Amino acid sequence: MFSEFRVPATPDVEALMAAQKRNLDALTAANRVALEGAQAVARRHMEILQQSVGELTEAMQSITATPAPQDKAAKQAELLKTSYSRAVGNMKELAELIQKSNSEALALLNRRFVEAMDEAKTMVAKTVVTKTPE
Repeated sequence: MFSEFRVPATPDVEALMAAQKRNLDALTAANRVALEGAQAVARRHMEILQQSVGELTEAMQSITATPAPQDKAAKQAELLKTSYSRAVGNMKELAELIQKSNSEALALLNRRFVEAMDEAKTMVAKTVVTKTPE
């Protein structure tokens, strides 16, 4: 069966190099998207941290200004409830940012993979020549 096919001795080097360049370009773009996503997550995390410190300072001042122990306990419970709810929301937001960034980077790589497979099919079709029956 394999004797029916001939492969030329010289593959299309220019097409192979162009395909590899496109592969590297796609990888570079995916890395850039991932890095930008990581930077966005880090910026948002810093904003959340700064906001949390400010809110904690205000809450501590409010608690210490309250003279009655029952009121302090109630404020602490409310603070804990609010802080927990906000922390869950912030974690969800950061996870969504990470997911979005990863999805965008993966989409770039998947798109290039499909293109590369199509290019490979085309190159094989051009280089594999069937032997004519004699």
